[in-house]
Amino acid sequence: MQKNIHLRNILELNLAMLLISTSGALGRFIDMPVPVIIGFRAILAGLLLFLFCRWKNISFRIGSKDRPTIILSGILMGLHWITYFYALKLSNVAIGMLSIFTYPVITALLEPILLKTKFQKVHILLALLVLVGIYFLVPDLDFSNSYTKAVLLGIISALCYSLRNLIMKTKVGSYNGSVLMWYQLVVVSMCLLPFLFFMDSSGIKDQWLPTLTLALVTTAIGHTLFLASFKRFSITTASIISSVQPVYGIIIGIIFLREIPVLSTIIGGVLILTSVLIESIRTYK
Repeated sequence: MQKNIHLRNILELNLAMLLISTSGALGRFIDMPVPVIIGFRAILAGLLLFLFCRWKNISFRIGSKDRPTIILSGILMGLHWITYFYALKLSNVAIGMLSIFTYPVITALLEPILLKTKFQKVHILLALLVLVGIYFLVPDLDFSNSYTKAVLLGIISALCYSLRNLIMKTKVGSYNGSVLMWYQLVVVSMCLLPFLFFMDSSGIKDQWLPTLTLALVTTAIGHTLFLASFKRFSITTASIISSVQPVYGIIIGIIFLREIPVLSTIIGGVLILTSVLIESIRTYK
């Protein structure tokens, strides 16, 4: 019975990764300024999660001592999304998604320091395997072109995402994941609301469907499932398993954007999937 529950948890985490991975193709497809995209994303997803929580009668009550932490996590989430989408705009789905997957390495290094967990050498080895996979996916970096800027933004995005995940790990045991995600979306919405008035947001009239998909599928459902997984896995374990996300994203990019990967991309994807399988089997045992 315990093994069946663990298998279901692994499958739910992978479903979350599949849903979140749609952000790559959607980020490339939606033709609006990045702060406007993220602003609409946060507002729409926040509205959907609010209705869901009211429907499920989930309490929105948050302790006063936890509010600063949740606000900080919302700011980090917004920075993660913005830098990530700029990375997508400057490159392609593969470069944009894979550059942020330095975050399992960052998480593996920060988790024992910030959360006082036991340092596990195997996580460093698996994180290095992910990095080798990324090397094969992006082997020829020219530090004078937009792809390099995209990778640097991706690394900044990865740092913000890692810190946000580690911060929220301390709160997921006390509050419902949907409520925590809703508060973060409120913070992002408030920070980006002015951009909807000062930047060109007229594109929403023609691109409301992909923007709604980004808000519902990628954010409201995908990120909530991922946040809920923190109750069942360490942040490092969840991060390494989530390394399958760029593989899903590249496949979606092939189907909808016709961005065909080269042989090195396939090799890198296999290496990343290998690390995911090793970690899944290790945690299963």
